[in-house]
Amino acid sequence: MEGYCVKCRAKAEMTSTEEVTMKNGKQAMKGKCSTCGTGMFKILPKKK
Repeated sequence: MEGYCVKCRAKAEMTSTEEVTMKNGKQAMKGKCSTCGTGMFKILPKKK
């Protein structure tokens, strides 16, 4: 899964990903940046 890393200021591949459900019920992916190891978070689109 690819996401935006705030520390690197670029799109990077996420490692150690896990799918989580936020308080409002939306799905998201949580992981770490493959370059610097900073935590990353990406909100997933709605499933049809």
